[in-house]
Amino acid sequence: MRARDIMTTRVITVDPDATVEEIAKRLIENRISAVPVVEAGGRLVGLVSEGDLMRRTETETERHPSWWLSLFLLPEQTAVEYVKAHGRHAKDVMSRQVISVAEDASLEEVAGVLEEHRIKRVPVINNGKLAGIVSRANLLHGLVARSAGGDPSVDDRKLRASIEENLSKAGVRAQLLNIVVSGGVIHLWGVVATGAEQAAARVAAESIPGVREVRFNVEALPPYMRPFMRAG
Repeated sequence: MRARDIMTTRVITVDPDATVEEIAKRLIENRISAVPVVEAGGRLVGLVSEGDLMRRTETETERHPSWWLSLFLLPEQTAVEYVKAHGRHAKDVMSRQVISVAEDASLEEVAGVLEEHRIKRVPVINNGKLAGIVSRANLLHGLVARSAGGDPSVDDRKLRASIEENLSKAGVRAQLLNIVVSGGVIHLWGVVATGAEQAAARVAAESIPGVREVRFNVEALPPYMRPFMRAG
């Protein structure tokens, strides 16, 4: 089982010119803690996390080093801190040294990266372009699916592509869904905005030829939370 078998492919992203306000809203609306910054054409250029937005002049949380500590700061460090606190766009506040893995990375390799760098999720790259994201939860999903059906085959990967296509056709907002297919069994986890989308997601999986079983673990958000899930 490889990163490509468990990664979330419908990744929430922003472009380098997205404003800090837009990024904050994107994080809140999609209940995520970080968002990749992607150029036109799909090239990953950075990552903005909640931590990158903690020290901001708007919230009066920017750092104010004491006068004696400032004596030891290099001018470049001061400039970097200033841009982080006052920059208006993703390209100003993003972390440029992004840890990533390849599509064919083993789950052991992915787990090692998450553990070594103490991060919750890692982008998956294919030829320099963002292909997906693997989170800690995705790893657990892969563990469950593998124990049930073994390593995915070529046919399993075709089934996964088919259900992703069906979800798109059905209008299901799949940003918070994860799909793992192993041994002809589709495992579908996550949340959707409405009960109608929950039903559509189930039908999208069950209607694919060649599927042995669908293990459906998708919940619909309660009405009071639906306004916070971004449309589309």
